[in-house]
Parts: sequence; C-alpha cells; structure tokens
Amino acid sequence: MKIYTPDREWPPEYRAVIEELRKITDPVTGGDILDSGVVAGLEVSDETLKVWLRFESHAEYNIIGESAIAYSKIIGDIMERFALVKFNNVYIYDLGNHIVGIFENKKGYRIEDISPERA
Repeated sequence: MKIYTPDREWPPEYRAVIEELRKITDPVTGGDILDSGVVAGLEVSDETLKVWLRFESHAEYNIIGESAIAYSKIIGDIMERFALVKFNNVYIYDLGNHIVGIFENKKGYRIEDISPERA
C-alpha cells in the first residue's frame, strides 16, 4: 500500500485513479474524499485496485450513526466508478485492514456486457 499524500509524486496509473477519486464527494464535508482525508492509501495494478479508507468498521456503527452511512455511500461510489469499468477486482479496506467492500470479476465480464440502460 502507498500512503496517500497530495504532494507525493505518483506513477501514471495511480494519477488516473486519484483523478477519479477526486470526483467522489464526502457527504459529511461536501468536499472530495481526498481533500477530506478519507483515503488513507492505495494500491494499483493492471487488474486490481485496493483502497484503504481512514475509518474503522464496527458492527455497532453499522447500525447507528451518520458516519457509517457516509462511509457506505463512499464505498458504493468507489465501486460504481471503478468496479468492472476500470478494474476487474476492487477491494476497499478500513484502517484495521478489514475488507468493507469487494468486487471480483470471476466470470470475466466486460463493460460491454452491461446493457446501456444499466450503465
């Protein structure tokens, strides 16, 4: 994992992902998830994207509290932007290294397989 810092020199494949992450809004602050400090780290390869978010997941937070709802929206937005569209595998982790979001394209679907009505 590469720790996210805005002033870091990023390889091209990371820069493309960072530009897309910048388009995702943090519902709590109204800013993007990078400037809000939500993204802790990244790992980018040809087929796989891994994103670490700056929170810890606990069952009780998933039942109550606004933060859980905000993080659920962020996880969904990351999946929508990257899963199958740009990467065959997308994993989202919390700071405890627990998977909080996962997409694995085990059947080899392509973006063209999705109907235009659903895309």
